[in-house]
Amino acid sequence: MREKSGYMCNLMNLVKLIFTKLKQEKEVKMGSETFTVSTGSRMEFVDITGQIQKEVSRSGTSDGVCYIYNPHTTAGLTINEGADPAVQDDIVAVLKKVIPMNHPYKHMEGNSPAHIMASLMGSSVTVFVENGRLVLGTWQKIFFCEFDGPRSRKVKWKLV
Repeated sequence: MREKSGYMCNLMNLVKLIFTKLKQEKEVKMGSETFTVSTGSRMEFVDITGQIQKEVSRSGTSDGVCYIYNPHTTAGLTINEGADPAVQDDIVAVLKKVIPMNHPYKHMEGNSPAHIMASLMGSSVTVFVENGRLVLGTWQKIFFCEFDGPRSRKVKWKLV
């Protein structure tokens, strides 16, 4: 019986060692950082796809999920067409039409439309990573959506 319990103890230690090693390897390849986005106008979409891909490549992660988060209340994130800049212009134009700038908002800072637009756009996006590359559709790009610029903003990302 001692032989079996000694064997089980060794087996359990081996399993723990393997899981510890796998966890360490996974942690090395995971990444989490912040980068800055500078905007030049009150409302604009800034393509951050290249910056996110650079961070994914630098991390060494081959497969996983990339979470991108914007910690600002007057800006958003979205994934949409990046081949034709007219798409971003159209989105901004419709947001301006749907959310009036001159409504008698109660918020006294004068940027209530930016808060509403940011809420509609959302503060995060999630993108799969396969073979070290962001998995996006042919025309898709990741955009930081400024609604209260120009400003210097932060974007956080995390690979899991």
